[in-house]
Amino acid sequence: MTIRYTKQFLSKLEDIFAESDYILRYEKGSFKSGYCLLNDTKIAIVNKYYTTEGKISCLIDILKSVQIDKSKLNEKNRKLLMELSQTEIDL
Repeated sequence: MTIRYTKQFLSKLEDIFAESDYILRYEKGSFKSGYCLLNDTKIAIVNKYYTTEGKISCLIDILKSVQIDKSKLNEKNRKLLMELSQTEIDL
């Protein structure tokens, strides 16, 4: 799968979070990795000053590192999540 660094693709990734148990927030911060993940409360925080490309990279990293209940996702988002789990990110 080729990753397009566009606002439309960012919206698709945000839709996966909206359907999952995780809450996605954009806030300012000096996160070393660009994001902060609070597993106990299932909150993912991404630096709001990142570019679209940076936000997409962070969201993909988060999706690869957490367990998302695929039964809560619609078919389109489930397919996208499966493709992302098999994709390497080249920056």
